[in-house]
Amino acid sequence: MTERDIPESWHPTRGTNPDDRERLSQTQKVGDHQTSGIPATGSYDSLKQPRDNHVAELSPNNSPNPNPKRNKGYIKLPRWMKGWVAWAILLTMIPGGVAFMATAMLLKLPSAPNCPAIFWPLASASVRLHCAQLAASKQTVGDLLQAIALVKQLPPDHPLRGQIDQFLEEWSKDILELADGSFQAGRIEEAIATARKIPQDLPTYKLVDEQVSKWETIWTRAETIYKNAEEELRQQRWQSAFMLASKLLRVDNKYWSSVKYDELNGIITSSKEDVDKLAKAETLTKSEKVDDFLEAIKLAESIGKNSYLYSKAQELIPAYGRKMLELAQAKIDQRDADTALDIARQIPEITGLQTEVEDFIALADAQRSAWIGNIAGLEAAITQAQLIDPSRSVYDKAQQLIARWQVEIEDVARLEKARNLANQGTINDLTAAIAEAQLIPTSNPRGSEAQEDINRWQAQVETIEDRPYLERAEQMAFLGDINSLQAAIAEASQIRQGRALYPEARRRIRSWVGKAQRIQDQPILDQARDLAQTGDLTAAINAARPLANSGRSLSGEAQTAIEDWQGQIRARDNWSQAKAVAQSGTPEALLEAIRIADKVSNNSILRMDANIAIDQWSQQILEIARSQGSSDIAKGIETARLVPRGSGAYSAAQEQIKTWQQLLNPAPQPEPLLPSLINTQ
Repeated sequence: MTERDIPESWHPTRGTNPDDRERLSQTQKVGDHQTSGIPATGSYDSLKQPRDNHVAELSPNNSPNPNPKRNKGYIKLPRWMKGWVAWAILLTMIPGGVAFMATAMLLKLPSAPNCPAIFWPLASASVRLHCAQLAASKQTVGDLLQAIALVKQLPPDHPLRGQIDQFLEEWSKDILELADGSFQAGRIEEAIATARKIPQDLPTYKLVDEQVSKWETIWTRAETIYKNAEEELRQQRWQSAFMLASKLLRVDNKYWSSVKYDELNGIITSSKEDVDKLAKAETLTKSEKVDDFLEAIKLAESIGKNSYLYSKAQELIPAYGRKMLELAQAKIDQRDADTALDIARQIPEITGLQTEVEDFIALADAQRSAWIGNIAGLEAAITQAQLIDPSRSVYDKAQQLIARWQVEIEDVARLEKARNLANQGTINDLTAAIAEAQLIPTSNPRGSEAQEDINRWQAQVETIEDRPYLERAEQMAFLGDINSLQAAIAEASQIRQGRALYPEARRRIRSWVGKAQRIQDQPILDQARDLAQTGDLTAAINAARPLANSGRSLSGEAQTAIEDWQGQIRARDNWSQAKAVAQSGTPEALLEAIRIADKVSNNSILRMDANIAIDQWSQQILEIARSQGSSDIAKGIETARLVPRGSGAYSAAQEQIKTWQQLLNPAPQPEPLLPSLINTQ
């Protein structure tokens, strides 16, 4: 059997109008209940054939033809066929023809119904079911709905109702599967709309509400997870966002568990990268280097619009540009106009500060001209500043600078005149230059500069006036005796405090005073040293002490000598005391003598004697310990431990102690083996 495809445009009620639908429905019911004369798979054309044959067989008045002559079925046989030959031929052909016709009818298959051409009000249930199956086999929502519409209108008591209900349930589930495919693809509204197309009067419609509720629950849960993850991203809590994103993998929806999960995971990764970019940008801007600022702006600019940090990056771009402008202003404050202009010209347009940059450049260029320092430069600066439009933000500052530069032009003229006078170098010219520069108020732009020149010229005048005093004093001090030095000090002292040469005069006076004091005090220090050489250290100290306390030039040297002599006295006393203590010869006395002798300074000549005595006394302690150990090992050990570390007998004392300890605590001897064990071995 061949099957014809059903076009998308045909419908079971095609060809009817609203007025005829009721009549057609009744006719359809009649046709459905007629089972004789209509094959199960016949078309509408086959239904009309019996009616045509019936009409052909009956006359208009439903009676046989009264005139047999007019009966076309009557044939008059010719005379020659009345013989036996004719009858034989006739009898031979009729059975063959009948057999041929029967065979042909048996072999001929019934044709498939042409569903698009069927007049559905008169179509049988089997035809409707067949065409519905053809439509449903296409597995599209529209075809499945057409298949349902073809058969669901059949009466409940129809003999095919059981099979039809099974198909209706199957086709409804097919529509739900197609809708679920849309849901899994992320088109929930389309999925719900598709599921709602299933007729509500079908028993399977209850599955629609259940499925839609399930879809909405899954979708709401997935959306909540996604929104929570987005909020975590805004707070830059990456680990928490990643844990929330992983929950999408367990959502029963392919769109959320694959597409949206990959999308969210990509956003997390890119957001982490964007954070690193902004952190690097912040670090770069702390260096206050132009190239680092430009790199920071590029990093912020590279963050895309879909990033959660896009807004912050867009806020940072003009902020970085403003920092560059502040850096340029700092260079202007340092009177480095060239560097300032170079920085300002590199500020990118993306910062949105182009207007401010242009104003800064215009004003900085004018200031650079003004800093040339001459009248021409100031006039050029005024001309440049006057070009700034009143609508610009720096207009007021430009007007202030113009007024300043106009006053500065007058100051420059006075300074140039004063400097020309000062170049002559005489006292009168320098005095005139000072008078001219003093006409410039300190509050004027060049007031501080004028004051510096005044101070310098005043110092030149004072130097010219006081240099003769210093030169004469140096000549007087050349002989180096007390009288000459005192005369030089008196001459240099005529240079008053506050004069230009006063610091130099004071240095010379201090040098000459020191020389004079050394000449006066040297005999006193020499006498004290002579007393020390004779061994009378106390007398030497008494002789040098007044000089040490005087604060004169030799006081420091005298104090050093006194400290040395006092150390020698202490060393001598310690050495004498140590020898006296050691006289008793007991281990304790010898140890105390060693302690006292060790106080003798290493710089003292007695230190060598003290070292020799310390070794001897240590050896005596060891000998006493050995003597005691012969009768009392414990007592000997206690005495040997008195030998001080670092002395010559210390190592021998430690060895002796070790030997005595082994005698007091001998190592355990191995137990002898029993005879039986010896024999066994």
